[in-house]
Amino acid sequence: MNQRASGILLHPTSLANAYPIGDLGPAATAFVDFMFTSGQRRWQMLPIGPTGGENSPYQSSSAFAGNPLLISPDRLVEQGFLNHQDIVPLISKDAGSVNYPEAERLKLGWLKKAFEHFEKNRHGGRQSEFDAFVRAESFWLENFSLFSAIQENEGTADWTRWKKELRTRQQEAILRAQKHFSDEIHYHQFVQWQFSVQWKELRTYCASKGIQLIGDIPLFVAHHSADVWAHPELFKLDADGNPTVVAGVPPDYFSKTGQLWGLPVYRWEALQAQDYRWWIERLRMALTRFDVNRLDHFIGFVRTYEVPAQDKTALNGQYQPGGGASFFKAVREELGLLSFIADDLGATSPEVVALLDQLQISGTRVLQFEFGSIVQTNSVPPEPHPLQTVVYTGTHDNDTTAGWYGKLPAPQRKALQEKLGGNDRKIVWAMIGAALASQADTAIVPAQDLLELGSEARMNFPGMAKGNWGWRLKDGALTQELAQRLRSLTMEYGRLKTGEPSHVSWDQKADPTPLIAKRAYELFERRGRQSGQTFQDWLHAEQEIKLEAIR
Repeated sequence: MNQRASGILLHPTSLANAYPIGDLGPAATAFVDFMFTSGQRRWQMLPIGPTGGENSPYQSSSAFAGNPLLISPDRLVEQGFLNHQDIVPLISKDAGSVNYPEAERLKLGWLKKAFEHFEKNRHGGRQSEFDAFVRAESFWLENFSLFSAIQENEGTADWTRWKKELRTRQQEAILRAQKHFSDEIHYHQFVQWQFSVQWKELRTYCASKGIQLIGDIPLFVAHHSADVWAHPELFKLDADGNPTVVAGVPPDYFSKTGQLWGLPVYRWEALQAQDYRWWIERLRMALTRFDVNRLDHFIGFVRTYEVPAQDKTALNGQYQPGGGASFFKAVREELGLLSFIADDLGATSPEVVALLDQLQISGTRVLQFEFGSIVQTNSVPPEPHPLQTVVYTGTHDNDTTAGWYGKLPAPQRKALQEKLGGNDRKIVWAMIGAALASQADTAIVPAQDLLELGSEARMNFPGMAKGNWGWRLKDGALTQELAQRLRSLTMEYGRLKTGEPSHVSWDQKADPTPLIAKRAYELFERRGRQSGQTFQDWLHAEQEIKLEAIR
């Protein structure tokens, strides 16, 4: 992450294909090809676990499992688990948005059929591969597959409503359930194995193009999850297994009454007593899937905003200490130096800033927030972003840039045009240019902004329970012309060197010494841009830049 680069924020569910939901199949590799052509080297996603209430990827039934709906039926055909005729008659033509009920109906049906084929044929040498996967992932897979089987039998994921012996995980009851639901358990293990196989294929393809994957780790997990059911001692629950307090945030930019997430809160002292094993295993899994991981709601690691579980708003919450430095020290000792992005937006405290500095974790900047504040107060531009930062035009929680701009009062739109040098028609790409021009090591642009889409393409409305997570690309939207436009701008701002393939870092090729390269770009930010030069023009005086940078 210390190389100057840029990327795109796009969740796989938003990919365009012939099915009711995007997945890890041909559409994903086609998107990687688009990124390669456009010079992008970071693909950022939202959490990839099974979605929870209202299809939110931030309320998953497992902190470890992959979303079955992301499994590609095309890849199942390629592996011989399905025949092409099994899926062609059922292909959906609705590509306007994600159709979660239809995706669940079709894809789970295909997965059942693929599992039956696997069980019937034992599929040659694949059985040993499957067995090895089950053994390797036993820490979480055993609980998750049993949880999923019981959930289907009980008709609810709310484990507090299950039979008492299962709700409280009495040993004899668990052993009986494992025996009784053995077929269902094997099915869920098969599904997770196939997710792992397809994920590894996609990640290998990304690596071949020099593209890093950025994952997203929610701080909290859903109450109706295998994790809380299997490890109730790690959460603040009452005797019946219900949360006594839930997580949220106080009133903020997104909501005047705060955000009430309804997610159980950790007992950090219990986690510490177990050497943070659950969290460390969770991060270990994330490392097998992603090159870099965003820590959602990083502030919560320092202090968590807890709201009484019975409250209807987040107004009456209070802060309680999180894991803090002790937790990250244990993570580093167990897993080594890790590459994280901290979602440090919101009401930070001196303790949060100090922990970020101590850990040397990249922070986050969002231009909609920064420029919105600037045009409202008519103040000077913000301070240059630190190098170790990820800058976004907007995130999945923001409106699209076009939608955001359209809602600004006319005087603020005019002020923004003056500051960015664009008009109504060009303002979105002026914002994209501002992100790429930042001295931050990494710049990320949501796919919706590249396409200049309005509020109809927004991914999430924080504080609104329904109507989120459904946006999808239209087939053919990511054109070669768009790729070339993005590539040119990426090169102009020094995030890709002229003549180099997109997977070669600017730092490696523009200068063998990354520190000098970064100092050179800082000089360009201070002096070159003022004279109207592009970064490529600036590079023509490379020797002079090096000498002055060294001085």
